Amino acid sequence: MTRMKLHFTKMQGLGNDFVVIDAVRQSVDMTPALARRLADRRFGVGCDQVLVVESSPDAQADFVYRIFNADGGEVEQCGNGARCFARFVVDAGLTDQREIRVRTRSGIIQPRLEGDGRVTVDMGEPRLRAAEVPFESQSDAVVQALEVGGATRYITALSMGNPHAVQVVADVETAPVAGEGPLIERHPRFPERVNAGFMQVLDEHRVRLRVFERGSGETLACGTGACAAVVAGILRELLISPVTVETRGGQLEIAWGGVGHPVRMTGPAETVFHGSLDVSEGKPQPA
Repeated sequence: MTRMKLHFTKMQGLGNDFVVIDAVRQSVDMTPALARRLADRRFGVGCDQVLVVESSPDAQADFVYRIFNADGGEVEQCGNGARCFARFVVDAGLTDQREIRVRTRSGIIQPRLEGDGRVTVDMGEPRLRAAEVPFESQSDAVVQALEVGGATRYITALSMGNPHAVQVVADVETAPVAGEGPLIERHPRFPERVNAGFMQVLDEHRVRLRVFERGSGETLACGTGACAAVVAGILRELLISPVTVETRGGQLEIAWGGVGHPVRMTGPAETVFHGSLDVSEGKPQPA
């Protein structure tokens, strides 16, 4: 059996943590099984998502950004991961640009490193039609009824490159995230599953948010979830841009100019440590 050291960087954005793999300077065959091993918090490195940095095959983007959830599934987008991605490629010397064009499965996004160390990401325009989420519905109404565990919940379904179902709750601390999150994530009306957001509106410029993420469970923060929550709140005339989103891991600043405009997210991205892993045995080794 061939043994190979896979070098990685552990990063986090508001407690949403990632194993970042440089596939530009090392050969990497990322598979769902390997992603699950890396994400395992007892037998691997431990993370919510595995991020893979690849060279771009064309001049339209500087890099390709692949995202694997903890369950091994490859997904379209991750907002906190996008900020960590941008911080990683600059700190690793893969680019000296402060604004980067990155290709994801859902299209090209543009992270920018700010002077204060935070990262702003142009997340593109939200997709609001039910078919684009995708969400099975006879209409594109902003608020839709969803039967969850015998109760009716009222959600806003939209895509930030990945699908979201946002509901407004009175108090995020007592919201049924653990009980209803998995039911919404795998609801049959969301054929590609969905991220379930629970948003408490504090005032027109501030919300609190918890998200049960597709394939990862509840995380300390969800960047695309924060964007989706603000879009939903503005569409429901509950919020006015810009909005501070308070997650369990910290704060994000979200700005959206309305339909036809991109969503911009600003927040931190930090390196935790560097290491290597023997992929033939899955045992973490010090760098």
